[in-house]
Amino acid sequence: MAGIIRRDVLAGAGALVASPAWAQAPAANPKVAITTDHGVIVVDIFQDKAPITGANFLRYVDTRRYDDSQFYRAVRAQGAPTMGLIEAGLPNHPERLLPPIKHEPTTETGLHNVDGTLSLARFAPGTGRADFSICVGDATYLDADPSQPGDNLGFAAFGHVAEGMDVVKAILALPTDGVAKNPSMAGQILSPPVKILTMRRV
Repeated sequence: MAGIIRRDVLAGAGALVASPAWAQAPAANPKVAITTDHGVIVVDIFQDKAPITGANFLRYVDTRRYDDSQFYRAVRAQGAPTMGLIEAGLPNHPERLLPPIKHEPTTETGLHNVDGTLSLARFAPGTGRADFSICVGDATYLDADPSQPGDNLGFAAFGHVAEGMDVVKAILALPTDGVAKNPSMAGQILSPPVKILTMRRV
C-alpha cells in the first residue's frame, strides 16, 4: 500500500506483555457486532489461529470496556486515499486497560493483514492492549517479515470484517483534522471521532 510505512503505524499504535491464563484455550470463532454512530461492523474473531490476541479482544468486549469508546484515527494511503486503515480503542479511558499481552506474529498464526483484517496496535512487541486497526485494502507490509531489519514482527492479525466494510470505508473518508498528541499522527486524527456505542457477541 503506497504512502504508509510500518514506522508510521507503530508511532501511533495503542499501547498491552504477559500471556494471561484466560487467553490460552482456543474456542469457537465468535462474531462481534461493533455498533457505531455511523453504522454496524460485524467481525469474525479468529481464536483458533490467534488464541491470545482473540481472547484478549473478547475480554474487552465481554466486560464492556469498549462501550462508549471510539474510532479516533484514519490513515489514508498517499496517492490512494480509499485505502489505508482506521484505528479504534481507549485513548481517553486508561482506567479500562487490561495488562498487555504476548505478541502473536503473523508468521506463527498464518493470518495476514489484508482487506478487512483486524490487528492489534502496539509499540514494542508485547505491548498491545485494547487499540486495534481495520485494514482497508491489503496491507501485508504490516505482517511479520524476518528478512527485514529491526522490529520486524509486524502486527498481530486476529479477526476479519464479515459485514459492514461500507461503514469502515466511510470512516476512513471522514475529516482528519483533529489535534494530534503525537506529531507523527498529524493529519490522521478523526474530527470528530466516530463513537463506538457498544460491542457485543452475536
